[in-house]
Amino acid sequence: MRLNLKAFMLTVGSFGALAIFLTGIGNLAVSGYGTDFLQVFASVYPGYQASGAFGDLIVGTVYAFVDGAVSGLIFAFLYNVFLGRERST
Repeated sequence: MRLNLKAFMLTVGSFGALAIFLTGIGNLAVSGYGTDFLQVFASVYPGYQASGAFGDLIVGTVYAFVDGAVSGLIFAFLYNVFLGRERST
């Protein structure tokens, strides 16, 4: 079974964005929540500081969506390539 590139890309991007967004909202509600998790992404995404500000959270969420979408696209593409052509019976 082949993977739909667009669907997989959007799914992985959404999961990445949701993880950052929900952890960031938790961090805004409870100081210190998920700080180490957010700092890992701050070390990778330029412009994202994990400062606890809502605007910074939006920047991190957008970065996570794009990062997840590109990663999902590459994964699905390679999966389909390695799967090879399906045999029609």
